[in-house]
This record gives sequence, structure tokens and C-alpha cells, in this order.
Amino acid sequence: MSQDINFYDMWKDLYSQSSKFFDEKISQDFPSQGMGQVLEMNLQFKKMIDESTLKYLEFINVPSRNDIADISSLIVNVDAKVDDLEEKLEEKFDNQDQEALKVELSNLKKDMKNLDNKLNQILTLLKVPETKK
Repeated sequence: MSQDINFYDMWKDLYSQSSKFFDEKISQDFPSQGMGQVLEMNLQFKKMIDESTLKYLEFINVPSRNDIADISSLIVNVDAKVDDLEEKLEEKFDNQDQEALKVELSNLKKDMKNLDNKLNQILTLLKVPETKK
């Protein structure tokens, strides 16, 4: 990369040359063949510019548009997987919460029965002294 390459000047020269070439071919009898040659020349130049840009970006260690698009698709895939895992965890915790709630309710019922029995015992003991008086 010791040479300074000015892509704008290259494009400008190509544009002026292709313009002259285009004018010459249009003035001839077969303009469609001339148009095809101009389009092919432009496509080859674009391909050369794209390839040199990719090599330059790789040389200076800067990601290209394709690299960023690849990373973006990987991020989207990871995000989808994380969402799936979150849903599975929420379902698991919901099921565990329901089971824990059932156990807690059954314990609460047992405690209420015990309290009811104790209250009945207290009431019977309270009623016994009244009858003795």
C-alpha cells in the first residue's frame, strides 16, 4: 500500500472514457452491441473496485458490510435462542410455583384443621367450668 490510489480519479477517468466510447458506439449502426460493451466494462470496473475495497478493509482490519451482516444474523440467532430459553424457564418456574402452591395449601389446610381442633378443645374446656358453677 505504498502507492496512493485515488479511486475517485479512476472512476472519473473511466466515466469520461466510457462516455466517449458510448457516444462512438451509439453513432454506429449497432448501438445495442455498444451498450452491452459499455455495461460489461462498467461491471468489470465495479467488480475491481469491490474486490480492492474488500482487500483494503481486510488489510486494515476493518469489517466489511458482509462481515457485519454475518455478525448481525448470528446475533439474531442467539437472541432467538435466548428467547426460547427464557420461555422454557418461565414455564418450568410456573409449574414449580403451582406445585409449591399446592403443597403450601395442603399444609395450610392441615394447620387450619389443627387450629380448629385446638379451638374446639378450648371451647369445651371453657364450657365445662360453666356447668360446674
